[in-house]
Amino acid sequence: MAAEVSHTFVSGEHLLVQAGTGTGKSLGYLAPALASLVEHPDSRIVIATATLALQAQLATKDIPAAVAACEVVSGETVSHAILKGRTNYACLLRVREGHGAEQDALVPEPGEVTGVGAEVLTLRRWAEEEADAGRLADRDDAPAHTPAAWAQVSVPVRECLGAQRCPFGAECLVEKSRARARDSRLVVTNHALLAVDALHGGTALPEFDALIIDEAHELVSRVTGAASVELSPAQVERVARRCLTWLSDDVGLALLDAADALQRGLDAGEVGRITEPDAEIVAASRTVRTAARAAVSGLAGGKDDETDRRQAQAAAQEIFDIAERMAKLDEHDVVWVSESERFGRQLNCAPLSVAGLLRNQVFESHPVVLTSATLKIGGDFRAVAASMGLGGEDAMGWRGVDVGSPFDYRSQAILYVAKQLPPPSRDGSGPEVLAEIAELLWAADGHTLGLFASQRAAEAAARYCREHVPERLVLCQGDAHLTRLTTEFLADEEASLFGTLSLWQGIDVPGDTCRLVIIDKIPFPRPDDPLMQARQQAVAEAGGNGFMAVAATHAGLLLAQGAGRLIRTLTDRGVVAVLDPRLVTARYGSYLLASMPDFWMTTDRETAIGALRRLGSAAL
Repeated sequence: MAAEVSHTFVSGEHLLVQAGTGTGKSLGYLAPALASLVEHPDSRIVIATATLALQAQLATKDIPAAVAACEVVSGETVSHAILKGRTNYACLLRVREGHGAEQDALVPEPGEVTGVGAEVLTLRRWAEEEADAGRLADRDDAPAHTPAAWAQVSVPVRECLGAQRCPFGAECLVEKSRARARDSRLVVTNHALLAVDALHGGTALPEFDALIIDEAHELVSRVTGAASVELSPAQVERVARRCLTWLSDDVGLALLDAADALQRGLDAGEVGRITEPDAEIVAASRTVRTAARAAVSGLAGGKDDETDRRQAQAAAQEIFDIAERMAKLDEHDVVWVSESERFGRQLNCAPLSVAGLLRNQVFESHPVVLTSATLKIGGDFRAVAASMGLGGEDAMGWRGVDVGSPFDYRSQAILYVAKQLPPPSRDGSGPEVLAEIAELLWAADGHTLGLFASQRAAEAAARYCREHVPERLVLCQGDAHLTRLTTEFLADEEASLFGTLSLWQGIDVPGDTCRLVIIDKIPFPRPDDPLMQARQQAVAEAGGNGFMAVAATHAGLLLAQGAGRLIRTLTDRGVVAVLDPRLVTARYGSYLLASMPDFWMTTDRETAIGALRRLGSAAL
């Protein structure tokens, strides 16, 4: 892998490299990156990770070790820094002046403060200590807090006054983090900030000569998320009330009325994609746009020290921009109405594709290394490459390399596909599936990670297993915070943990804790997902196979990630049980199987049960 990455830095050709769990892929790209930086003293390389957690691991563990080794070999120390988005750092203006009625309500009198108010006071003291010590007040280093408390000591991008206008601009911690990045040769950021940089023409990151994207299977999803917006009546009303102090009665009332108009528009139609320009919700978006434009104009002017007014204007401008984008119904966007029990209905907008954005703003100017344990979907790299805008192998000059895995999957694990079960239905898990789950969990003596397509299915399976295998602890996502549940799962080897999407990719359980991974059904996108539907339709209209290009690729990626939860070390053993017969009976089954690790496969239940029982006996 190191040789391939090094070649990419020289040739300028993009590289997709699949490096299985346990390969040591961080060193596989860090070693050639550091060697290149030593050889070219004026260059900079950026590494983008999928999550802040992986970003922190690189910055505090892997990179310092690699830099120290590089210094031993070359005699040179390569400077490095971590760079995150603005809201990951405390804002000294918010910390010191606590602008806004929301903060006034949170902290009326220090002696009486509890809950979120107490957290805010603790965060303020911590941020001041960080600033005094020359540190950055990074959220990851903060005392325990809720998102609501952090929102009171950080500032959204739109509401930042800018270092030139802020009274604390000379001390700004965000500016300090950016200055450190500019002074560093190796910069670690995340997919979200990389997306912001692409969306805003390269303003978020320092200039660089090469880019490494770790956990690259997440890139399209993360960039899509960064380029998506939402609009709700509560959001419009909240901004309107924030602006009322400086607006004339008619302008302020118009913005409040626009929130009601948006609610009526949401209630008038069905949940799902909006394509008709004369739909009531589109008219409501135009109403919001007009009212927000007037509010932005009404908030203009004022004195330089009117911080609240300027930030309110920025919030109104954001409402205007979102409403304008939704009212356009641009062919490159997908607009839809969603509904949740907690928040009710809201309007959403996401890009139909991010391939063009990635192609023009990420791949056009620099050599890029994309790496992950799961980049070959259906047995090759083409699906992932196409989703990122690389197109055919000749289009952008890319190549794909699979450097393999240290694991012997065929001897370490069995893939059991329950061919005898009925295909999944929309009515949830039937009695045969629930009985199969309980029998497998019994055979594994607990030690089970259950990956389910929905929260309802996970909860139904947990209830059934608690009743039929009462001697084993079954934890279920939603019972408590996921971090706590994961800790309990790791602490009790005979426990089992059932959950949904966050467990498919976000949990690492090496050792005997996990002998069995159950996947209840092939994780195709929800059939009522407007964005996935629109993407399938677009592929079909272009002459391709929308189902295979979008739905099957999505499912193949998640299956690879989910099945990959089982074998995490050279000594791990176990069974992956897929309770969806379509994996071996449907025409697309072979494509999905080619996306998964090369386990030894069976459709015989007794073979799987016997293997699990033997694992239990061996552990004794």
